[in-house]
Amino acid sequence: MKRILLIPMLVLAFAAPSLSVHAQTAPVADTVEVAAQMPIVAASETPAAFPAPSASAVAEADSVALPAPDHRITVGKVAGIAVPAAMFTYGLISLGNNGIRRLDYDLRDDIAWRDAFWHISADDYLVFGPAAIAAGLKLCGVESAHGWLDMAAIYALGNGVALGVAYGVKFAAGRTRPDGSDGLSFPSAHTTAAFVAAEFLHQEYKDKSVWISVTGYSVATFVGAARIMKNRHWLSDVVAGAGLGILSTKAVYWGYPYLRKALFPRLGSYGFSGENTSEKQTSFTLQPTYYYTGQMGLSLCYIF
Repeated sequence: MKRILLIPMLVLAFAAPSLSVHAQTAPVADTVEVAAQMPIVAASETPAAFPAPSASAVAEADSVALPAPDHRITVGKVAGIAVPAAMFTYGLISLGNNGIRRLDYDLRDDIAWRDAFWHISADDYLVFGPAAIAAGLKLCGVESAHGWLDMAAIYALGNGVALGVAYGVKFAAGRTRPDGSDGLSFPSAHTTAAFVAAEFLHQEYKDKSVWISVTGYSVATFVGAARIMKNRHWLSDVVAGAGLGILSTKAVYWGYPYLRKALFPRLGSYGFSGENTSEKQTSFTLQPTYYYTGQMGLSLCYIF
């Protein structure tokens, strides 16, 4: 809620008919003696030269709405949804006995024949790589689409939605991993989480440089490739996981403004656009005042 704070900043007691103020370069001995009188000014004593804001102005300043999401339909937006949707659909089709599933076996057999399996653990950590890049850019002062609080909330929600769906499908599909360790192969949760982070990085910094997005998606792609090369997932597991991660994050970005406004309506738009829009509504007014006691001073009006 906006508050109006009226502060008499400096009251000069005129004991003599005139008062001369010296520049800062003047000697210390020539300083002006200022009476530190700070009278409490009631609302009824507000000088006529400094009228209080009207009720309508305060009410208008008090209403800070979330920035409206841009829901215009463009070719890029359609492709941004159609491509990951097709990737997840590709994985679902592979659950049957068809050419896509046979491609899984062919790729796995080719890697095994070449004895080219990887024995690394980098993929366990790089799932967070794009998100770490986003945080690092923010710390370096690169402006993002959202503030810290909203970035953390969106990233957490994106992972919650994507991994919730991923593990639900894992138990429903019951696909055996290539190495035969368990029946939770489809889809790849590592790849899902990596592409949640990559899409998160893209959404926050897509207006800054395309290479930021390319870097994030490259890290996520490496994670997916590593899951195949470590014999932990089939190709279709990874493709479906990537599509699921992207789609889930896009869905969170679409719905987050409405969710935030519903849960925290009085927070205004702080942090949502990367800036505190309430600060844009903040105003300062400084002007001289004259009191009925014969004193003069300065008054500050701070609307916040």
